[in-house]
Amino acid sequence: MAEPNETTRLGMLTPSSNSVLEPATAHLLAGCAQVSAHFSRFRVTQIGLSQAALGQFDPEPILMAAELLADARVAAILWNGTSGAWLGFDADERLRDAIEDRTGCLASTAALAFRDLFRARGYRRIGLVTPYTGDVQRQIQANWEAAGLDCAAERHCGLSENFAFATVGPEAIAQMVRAVAAEGVDAVAIVCTNLAGAALAPALEAELGVPVLDSVAVTLWKGLDLAGCTHADLAARGRVFAEARP
Repeated sequence: MAEPNETTRLGMLTPSSNSVLEPATAHLLAGCAQVSAHFSRFRVTQIGLSQAALGQFDPEPILMAAELLADARVAAILWNGTSGAWLGFDADERLRDAIEDRTGCLASTAALAFRDLFRARGYRRIGLVTPYTGDVQRQIQANWEAAGLDCAAERHCGLSENFAFATVGPEAIAQMVRAVAAEGVDAVAIVCTNLAGAALAPALEAELGVPVLDSVAVTLWKGLDLAGCTHADLAARGRVFAEARP
């Protein structure tokens, strides 16, 4: 007789043009046999403040993708994208509630996960690293500052094509992290799930002495919390998975 499958399944909603978050999540979960990640896509190709770009995040396509994940009986569904950073935390709160209502699964988002982590660990001065254009960056700063976060230390790449974010190399990401850390921050937030920062975080944390919080890792951290899973097996993957305040 086959043994029951006790794996905890996490559902991740993924931008269609994102090529980073799936392999990054797999890397983070390597060796953590009791948790698996499953993905459902909806179309996102450009990041900006135009009506066309903002319209990519209308709820219905996202909710349809969430329903497909629910068929896999996942323990939680996460919007593994950072649109709530510029649309506002209230937009992601509404999306979270709609996903839960539609699917019956616990839900959250990357932006809400960042806010939850900042509050849990008392981080207020945040070094903001993104691939985005200046207007999107300023909108994130304004939204986060309204939530009590100081994001004056920032670096961004000036890109708008979502696919292109994945082409930003590790040294360019590391240089941005080092630059904001040098301004004196409680933590660095790499805000974009298509920017390959997760694998860089442990070495940069050791070098700089501050937490380096990548969006994919932070979203996984929240998913594990929602599913009632421990973070202990992921401790080597970065301080985001520390159980106590650093």
